[in-house]
Amino acid sequence: MTPIDFRTEAKNYRHWRIETEGSVARLIMDVNETGGLFPGYALKLNSYDLGVDIELYDAIQRLRFEHPEVRVVILESGKDQVFCAGANIRMLASASHVHKVNFCKFTNETRNAMEDATEHSGQTYITAIKGTCAGGGYELALATDYIILADDGSSSVALPEVPLLAVLPGTGGLTRVTDKRNVRRDLADVFCTIEEGVKGQRALKWRLVDELVAPSGFEQAIATKVAELSASNPDKTDQTNQPNKRGISLSLLKRDISDTEIRYSTLSVTLDRDKQVVTINLLGPLDKDELSLELLADQAEQFWLLRLCRELDDAILHLRFNEPELGTLVFKSSGNIEQVLKYDSFIREHLDNWLVREISLYWKRTLKRIDLTSRSLITLIEQGSCFGGLLSELIFSADRAYMLEGQYEDDERPPATLVVTESNFDLYPMSNGISRLSTRFYGQLDDLESIKATMNQPLDAEQCDALGLVTFIYDDLDWDDEVRIFLEERSSFSPDSLVGMEANLRFAGPETMETKIFGRLTAWQNWIFQRPSAAGEDGALKRYGSGKKGQYDSTRI
Repeated sequence: MTPIDFRTEAKNYRHWRIETEGSVARLIMDVNETGGLFPGYALKLNSYDLGVDIELYDAIQRLRFEHPEVRVVILESGKDQVFCAGANIRMLASASHVHKVNFCKFTNETRNAMEDATEHSGQTYITAIKGTCAGGGYELALATDYIILADDGSSSVALPEVPLLAVLPGTGGLTRVTDKRNVRRDLADVFCTIEEGVKGQRALKWRLVDELVAPSGFEQAIATKVAELSASNPDKTDQTNQPNKRGISLSLLKRDISDTEIRYSTLSVTLDRDKQVVTINLLGPLDKDELSLELLADQAEQFWLLRLCRELDDAILHLRFNEPELGTLVFKSSGNIEQVLKYDSFIREHLDNWLVREISLYWKRTLKRIDLTSRSLITLIEQGSCFGGLLSELIFSADRAYMLEGQYEDDERPPATLVVTESNFDLYPMSNGISRLSTRFYGQLDDLESIKATMNQPLDAEQCDALGLVTFIYDDLDWDDEVRIFLEERSSFSPDSLVGMEANLRFAGPETMETKIFGRLTAWQNWIFQRPSAAGEDGALKRYGSGKKGQYDSTRI
């Protein structure tokens, strides 16, 4: 099977259009029925598959980087009498279990990116619904901040997955209805069991939409809301030092890929299929790199951290969907740690610059993508590594981190060190809303204070071990054997139990809407997608559209 490619650009879109005018953008969903990612289904009624969502994710990124002048994004349909029918059921029925679960996870991350743009980039999303808006279509609307529904007697919103398909809304709908829109629990129960959905005054009264408008005044209502949001949503950056603010172009990502290796400009990915291990080696910035806002504006695509964000993001998505049997990701780094720290300081110093802030936010989202990836995450800190500041996050995101103590006799590279900076305490929070260090040392404030006292200092293996920053340290005599034994042990465990264990342990601390979506929803959907009521030969997914009701296993578990 041809690997799924997550790289795209606006001129290659088949399902979306971006139209911008000043501070307003229209993101128009007009799905090509014959443009499915796989054969065997037609994307009718603006239903979507992974290919549609890959374009949406790319569009959200481009609006942030290529159109920073945009303050309001209007999400609308390019088809008459239908907004979006949600995820394509034929696609779901024929997809593997792994693809279904990863598809739901990716769509959730994409919708989170919309909410992140509203919260941090001043690009507020609103939805204009004419026609049917069901399932994943309504979940897409729920990810926006304001929903306008046409009061025309037919336009409606629905989450019909339970009665129709014996599954759950897969993209955060249940959580956003209660936690974001504050719909009463009993009314949410009713709403989620009505196949035909809710329209008109009931949709407004139940808080499922924000505004109900007659068709004759629909466009004017959109324009009024856009003007209101534009006025109350000023640019969050300091314009005094960037009067000629303009977007940057994101060209199609380049990579060299083979059966055993993927090479990018800032990292390499090595695939060991026999051991079921992937090694991701991050390459630090060049010693000659100069940092200034002027150079960043002129050569943004060459900025090391932006390239790293794009390339690591692509690598993780590729591994999730195309290499599901490679269960352990090993992160390494090589380069000059002082250069990494210069980037770390530059980012923190210039967060009032729109582009610097966007790159920082992109790194935050990329790290979250890693946190949410169902693989064992291991970081090895060796001679010549450059884990400092923003790159140190990959140590704190790992399920385990191993550090080499001392040096190999014939290796002239500097000993392994780690540098913690202020960025590690506040700039890159996890889905639970707190930093990886705070999550790692949850409830251990004294330990966090001890680490803060060492900020910006190169810490050797013994110091890191004493502070609890790494799991184990080994000298050159034991290093190779200990790492090998651990990786062999990891691959001997049940992948299913590892996924459950890791997901439970990674997110200590407070629960947020994000952690509920990825923790509760993903776990339940993972189970439901394997149950005969939904996925069996006579289950609801398989029988959808046949005129026959699915056969349900009545056992409650």
